[in-house]
Amino acid sequence: MLEVVEYTDPACPWAWGSEPKFRRLRLATAPLGVRWRRVFGILFDTGDDPPPDPDAEAAWYADFVAGISAHTGAPHAAKLAWLTRTSWPASMAAKAAEAQGEQVADRVLRRLRETTFVAGRPADSVHSVLTAVRTVPGLDVDRLARDLPEREEAVRRDWAETREPCAEVRRLDRPGPHSGRAKEVSGHLRYALPTLIFRGDRGRRVVPGWRPLTEYLTAIEEVTGETPREVRLTAEEALHRFGSLTGPELELLTGDRKPPSQAVSVPANNGPLWIDPDSWDVSYDD
Repeated sequence: MLEVVEYTDPACPWAWGSEPKFRRLRLATAPLGVRWRRVFGILFDTGDDPPPDPDAEAAWYADFVAGISAHTGAPHAAKLAWLTRTSWPASMAAKAAEAQGEQVADRVLRRLRETTFVAGRPADSVHSVLTAVRTVPGLDVDRLARDLPEREEAVRRDWAETREPCAEVRRLDRPGPHSGRAKEVSGHLRYALPTLIFRGDRGRRVVPGWRPLTEYLTAIEEVTGETPREVRLTAEEALHRFGSLTGPELELLTGDRKPPSQAVSVPANNGPLWIDPDSWDVSYDD
């Protein structure tokens, strides 16, 4: 049994850019009996002060995300309508969706990321979250709406867990655009997002920040003694499995950047998002 703990946030640009690698890892580790647990670290907290000039803050953050996309290759919105006001509703929804199955939960979280990084209109209220996910295949939106408030305490535990980082990331000294060293935020240390912790029969490995795929695969092999399988899907298989694909995801999952013939293209800076027609919603055009 392999356990993976992923510290993340729906609005984190580094987590968005890491999606291709994490999707590949989920496929590669499936035969190992993996238990993958997401911990929502709350990048944008409710106690944060509102920006004095919201438009200027959104423009600054859009440039910041564009700089990260230059490293990750991920698409980013041509314009960010506003800076995410709070990560709580999206995190609670992503947590609540886990009760409806892993694939549904993955698609809910992915759709919430896309509201920020493709549509440029972050889902940061209960209403906008439920509106954003209404076309996710297999999702019972009414059940999600009922369950969402009940997940607040679980996300509070996630918030606290994220602010108890392990020793490896507290003392980390590594170069790079996002080394993974624990960050001091509002008087607390918290894991850099994303951070993955792998546990298996042979021990534990921590892989924080922006890292190459090979580092994750090596960590898995070290803690399990098993070599993760090589995975290649066709573009059609990848689209059917995940619902939407970026250029880096097509390349990493299929070995090619040629999109599926039936996919709907949503334009964005740094390349489009390709969406399964069954998941299409007019809000992508907002």
